[in-house]
Amino acid sequence: MNYITVHDKTFQPFLSEGEIQEAISRIGTAISNDYADKTPLFIGVLNGAFMFCSDLLKSVDVPCEVTFVRLSSYNGMESTGEVRSVVSLQEDIAGRDVILVEDIVDTGLTMQKALANLGALNPSSIEIASLLVKPDCLQCELDIKYKGFEIPEKFVVGYGLDYDGLGRNFKDIYQLKQE
Repeated sequence: MNYITVHDKTFQPFLSEGEIQEAISRIGTAISNDYADKTPLFIGVLNGAFMFCSDLLKSVDVPCEVTFVRLSSYNGMESTGEVRSVVSLQEDIAGRDVILVEDIVDTGLTMQKALANLGALNPSSIEIASLLVKPDCLQCELDIKYKGFEIPEKFVVGYGLDYDGLGRNFKDIYQLKQE
């Protein structure tokens, strides 16, 4: 087994690049079918969703646009429970079909705040596409229409996900190794 070390933690393989790409293809097909006669605006949540957003757009075959926002609620390996907007949306989304693209939904608090903020801008619709969802960690009700994997309550890195800024560059996703 190919373990990796990020900062002071050891991680073991969890999801391979192939499994990730299969899930993205499935999500891309579903979005393409659902938005066949529309031009959705994808809003990627930086920094973590940049890889997922890039690969997802490549798998969508309808006209679309993309932009990014930067939200943060993590400090190290823990969610702070406070969501900060670091880079705000510049586009007018009134009347648009919006797909919010997230790498992982953990507590759901970041998504809840993002949905409230975007909803106030009067889009025609808003859906969530998240590569990973931790159902056991959710602290609020969320309708996540497009999801790649439901995963257990363990910390993960790779494919855009980080631990204190490191580990995003791995093509696979790794899970914290149990000591």
